[in-house]
Amino acid sequence: MSDLVDDPNMKPTSGGEAVSEPLRRAIGERYLTYALSTIMHRALPDARDGLKPVHRRILYAMRELKLSSSGGFRKSAKISGDVMGNYHPHGDAAIYDAMARLAQDFNVRYPLVDGQGNFGNIDGDNPAASRYTEARMTIVAEALLEGLNEDAVDFRDNYDGTLREPVVLPAQFPHLLANGSSGIAVGMATNIPPHNIAELCDACLHLIKTPDARDDTLLKYVPGPDFPTGGVIVEPPENIATAYRTGRGSFRLRCKYEVEDLGRGQWQIVVTEIPYQVQKSRLIEKIAELIQTKKIPILADIRDESADDIRMIIEPRSKNVDPEVLMGMLYRNSDLEVRFSLNMNVLIDGVTPKVCSLKEVLRAFLDHRQEVLLRRSRHRLAKIDHRLEVLEGFITAFLNLDRVIDIIRYDDDPKAAMMREDWSRDFIRATSEADYVTPPPGEGELSEVQVDAILNMRLRSLRRLEEMELRREYDELLRERQDIEDLLDSEDLQWARIAEQLKETKKTFGKDYEGGARRTRLEEAGEVEEVPLEAMIDREPITVVCSQMGWIRAMTGHIDLNRELKFKDGDGPRFIFHAETTDRLLVFGSNGRFYTLSAASLPGGRGMGEPLRLMVDLPNEAEIVDLFIHRPDRKLLVASSAGNGFVVPEADVVAQTRTGKQVLNLGDAARAQVCRPMLGDHVAIVSQNGKFLVFPASELPEMTRGKGVRLQKYNMARGKQGSLELDGGLSDLTTFDWAEGLSWEMGGGKTRHEPDMTEWLGKRAGVGKRPPYGFPRDNKFT
Repeated sequence: MSDLVDDPNMKPTSGGEAVSEPLRRAIGERYLTYALSTIMHRALPDARDGLKPVHRRILYAMRELKLSSSGGFRKSAKISGDVMGNYHPHGDAAIYDAMARLAQDFNVRYPLVDGQGNFGNIDGDNPAASRYTEARMTIVAEALLEGLNEDAVDFRDNYDGTLREPVVLPAQFPHLLANGSSGIAVGMATNIPPHNIAELCDACLHLIKTPDARDDTLLKYVPGPDFPTGGVIVEPPENIATAYRTGRGSFRLRCKYEVEDLGRGQWQIVVTEIPYQVQKSRLIEKIAELIQTKKIPILADIRDESADDIRMIIEPRSKNVDPEVLMGMLYRNSDLEVRFSLNMNVLIDGVTPKVCSLKEVLRAFLDHRQEVLLRRSRHRLAKIDHRLEVLEGFITAFLNLDRVIDIIRYDDDPKAAMMREDWSRDFIRATSEADYVTPPPGEGELSEVQVDAILNMRLRSLRRLEEMELRREYDELLRERQDIEDLLDSEDLQWARIAEQLKETKKTFGKDYEGGARRTRLEEAGEVEEVPLEAMIDREPITVVCSQMGWIRAMTGHIDLNRELKFKDGDGPRFIFHAETTDRLLVFGSNGRFYTLSAASLPGGRGMGEPLRLMVDLPNEAEIVDLFIHRPDRKLLVASSAGNGFVVPEADVVAQTRTGKQVLNLGDAARAQVCRPMLGDHVAIVSQNGKFLVFPASELPEMTRGKGVRLQKYNMARGKQGSLELDGGLSDLTTFDWAEGLSWEMGGGKTRHEPDMTEWLGKRAGVGKRPPYGFPRDNKFT
């Protein structure tokens, strides 16, 4: 394939010739442009204000609409429409979803939007349409925007160049860590949990005091995330320290619960807080499924009694159950315990993506606050200089009020006349009496700004009291100007001012702020002892019944095994035996796999039961070879229709999943034929063509998985299609003790016993002889 591609849409050059470029370069440049756009303008937050562009534009648009925390609400459709039309040229649904999330107190630790109406809930329900809801900013959002009109940050043109928008917000507190963030970019992602503002402010204050502080030291102030839904963090401290030091890690987060005493020994578990970003409705559905499938036999029921707060009731099956054991099983099988990953991948200075440590993120915020402080100070200094110039003009006018009035009354161009007038002599003479020695600028001439201010002055301001106010304001501004100059010249004063601002922020959003106290606790995870499933089930007698078509059920109690039972039309009994609810059952399939069932999870015996294939992943083409109670200390002899087999410990065939465990490997045409307990020292085997062989069991190997060894030899014969096939194959086998001889059932309730099997004794893999007299014609031992 050529690297050059002819593009029909290619623009011709000035000479009329089309220009082509290598496909690799064309795709590479365009994909790189897309990747950078996704990283910088969509997915990754800015480390300085912790916001993505869409969130920043939403807050700025709400500010432009004057939706303060103490003002009125506006329709969400109006807000999202302004954001889309003025700053964010993307879908209004995406903008509204982003705004709605900022109003959800179960998703955002410190909501930035005060929503009125249905903004969704913790069950996972979506917010109402934007035309039905209203919103305004919270005081937290106002803290992020404070100083925006004081040249605190840079502004840039919006997407069509008609308006200006901020590049970053001033941000009074480290919002990136306070509310967290998540996003998926091209080749990278970010996931930052929320934290407590008061703790973050303490960490920043320590970092100001000790710039070279280590990340581990900062953990004294920020011990871990503080999720809006509370919960309990049970991650070891060393793992938390590693996560904050490297910027990557995870936290184990559990629900918060309490055991409620119901009297008479009865109790129930009340869950009051669930893990972050877990939908309550789906959590309850998952636990209900565990109850239905009996994966947690000691769990009886779950109810949702939640109103404005979380209240989930978990009932045990018995009052003798240990609550910690029950919760431990729920932690392992449901989202009552989750693992929240940490990936602090952020944009440094809004440009460079980097995985940062806790210290680096806080340092980026503090450096931003220093830049904001310097810019606001310079802006204020310029405002003071302008006001001082105006005040000097006012004072000059008050000292020469008669002359000013004459010029205004009689001169055709009072502005030019006032600017030509020399006011320095009168100013110095008048101010010397009042101990006022600062002359106006320009050696006694008034500037254009001063003259405009004088000419725009109201007549009622021409009184003595106003002159005194001007003098006092002038002095105060001079002192403030000196303080600002000292601040700009001293880095120590700058950090002291930032520390004061952080202390004020901590006071505002600390424990006295609604929801400001820490919600997520940090505890050590108690080691819950692994309890066997059998220990959690009440031991009760049952009778297991499995039909020929594979429908299985458990009858209550030990019934008569010869009792007539009901089955579906065309079906009948195949396996029926006594068991207990604490037993585990093993199913051996013709595909050579063993499957494990819990007797307690079998369907009741009132109906026809359920297909066994729905409980385990037994393929439709595979048949059930055997079904029996598991005995861990026993050994099994498994064999295929091709006459291969081996001995396997029964403890090694137990499967942990529905898919079962492959034990006997099979050839193309072979299938698993027999599974028998090893109860003797010799093996008796019979083929389908009536060859009988006995050999010592010691000749069989013990394996956990494989094809096995040859048990009996079969000749090859031509089939109907001319292909070579086994002449017979394995029919059945059993084990017995040589000293006691071999017995088999003859039918009709009769049993035959052969005490001496010497005639049929041979080597393993032999052909064998004709069976003993009276052996069943179907070549089966049972």
